[in-house]
Amino acid sequence: MTRAASCALVVIALAACGGDDGEDQIQAESTYAALCATPRAGTDPATNLPYGDAQGTVLDEQHWVQSWINHLYLWYSEVPDPDVKSFATAIDYFAALKTPALTASGKAKDQFHFTYDTTYWDSLSGSGVEAGYGVQWVLVKRSPPRQLLVAYTQPGTPGDDAMITRGAEVLTIDGVDLVNGSDVGTLNDGISPSAAGQSHTFVIRDVADGPTRSVTLVSEDIELAPVQSIPLAAPNDTVGYLLFTDHIATAEKGLVDEVTKLQATGITDLVLDLRYNGGGYLDIAAELAYMIAGPTATAGKVFDREQFNDKYPTINPVTGQALTPSLFVSQTEGFSVAPGQALPHLDLPRVFVLTSPGTCSASEAVMNGLAGVGVDVIQIGETTCGKPYGFYPQDNCGTTFFAIQFQGVNDKGFGDYADGFVPNGVFHGCVVADDLTHPLGDPAEARLAAALAYRTSGTCTTARLDAMANPLAAVSGGVPVKPVWRQNRIVLR
Repeated sequence: MTRAASCALVVIALAACGGDDGEDQIQAESTYAALCATPRAGTDPATNLPYGDAQGTVLDEQHWVQSWINHLYLWYSEVPDPDVKSFATAIDYFAALKTPALTASGKAKDQFHFTYDTTYWDSLSGSGVEAGYGVQWVLVKRSPPRQLLVAYTQPGTPGDDAMITRGAEVLTIDGVDLVNGSDVGTLNDGISPSAAGQSHTFVIRDVADGPTRSVTLVSEDIELAPVQSIPLAAPNDTVGYLLFTDHIATAEKGLVDEVTKLQATGITDLVLDLRYNGGGYLDIAAELAYMIAGPTATAGKVFDREQFNDKYPTINPVTGQALTPSLFVSQTEGFSVAPGQALPHLDLPRVFVLTSPGTCSASEAVMNGLAGVGVDVIQIGETTCGKPYGFYPQDNCGTTFFAIQFQGVNDKGFGDYADGFVPNGVFHGCVVADDLTHPLGDPAEARLAAALAYRTSGTCTTARLDAMANPLAAVSGGVPVKPVWRQNRIVLR
């Protein structure tokens, strides 16, 4: 065996395998923690305590990353062994330290390996405020000929003021052709502004094959509204429709309020629309699953059992505590409602879930957790993203690192869905394309219509659309454009 091959096997156990010339053995990450090339001064707003940073070097920061990955990364034994000295920063080095393996379908095994500036992350995760226009874009085609459509617009936002509605198609941004243009930097800047006060001009088509118009949008700090319930009229007046778009802190209050309303109306079925929900806090998912299933079905049952790498079969290596499963959560956790309040519950034996390729992570955990305690999950839509994995975010020297640390399984021990949940696969259900010609919550909207039809007939035979009549009536493969942290399963210590 060559020296290079042996180094690949032990990954980062020795400095000699990371381009450090064999001078030292890499120590535990605590040895390098908070040794920063540019230490922070002052008070940490997240803790109200002084920053603990001390003077160090870029190499100290890189050694922290190296040791942290070797300690906690779920697939640490598959990590490549690049020369640490070939990277200018710890962030660049971190980006290279992930498995190159593929899933059975050929997609990357690790699709989410990322960092945030810690101050920005603390702001995002705690407040639910994000720079934008209040428009949720859906990217149907990523490469030319591209297609970018509008999934929905939040009321009272710049997008709403400009009368941009579901189904509108973006043709140009700041003069750059979105469909075939090569200036992707300008396109991305317009789609996802980095701060409030940025102005971008869009040419859009509101209706397929209709006239175009130009609108100028100025980004604002938008407080996301992640939960909405929409009453349905007879004969579906005993069916609740709940649109849930993000597992963020403010969602706790939204879910409590809306489920309380649904409970009071005495619904007998629920349509949970997760098609644009990429994930977020796992505890929010455990609360929602409890509110759907109720105390009888979930008493003493596992919502999500974390399985770490093979070094830690019995210990949670992040907390240092004995490895215990996460149960369904019956009381508020304190994200946006005072902690310890009893959650409302619907006690439903089944739930209809509307899904897309953007249904990811914590949203998939809701589906898997409910199925684990015998709730009949009926999936309407498209295959989900496939992410049974999660993170404990970790700050070092002003950067918060996210590397996959665990796989979650339900009460039955199932968590093998790296290629996503397929309608009528693990769950009953129907494959139905997204319908952008009808508002969300409209019983005529294709996925909701399919769920309502399945409720009465138990089949998918009525879930058909005439795509030739209107191209927007059958959009497949659309992925919501969201920051990466809103596409994951996040656990806080």
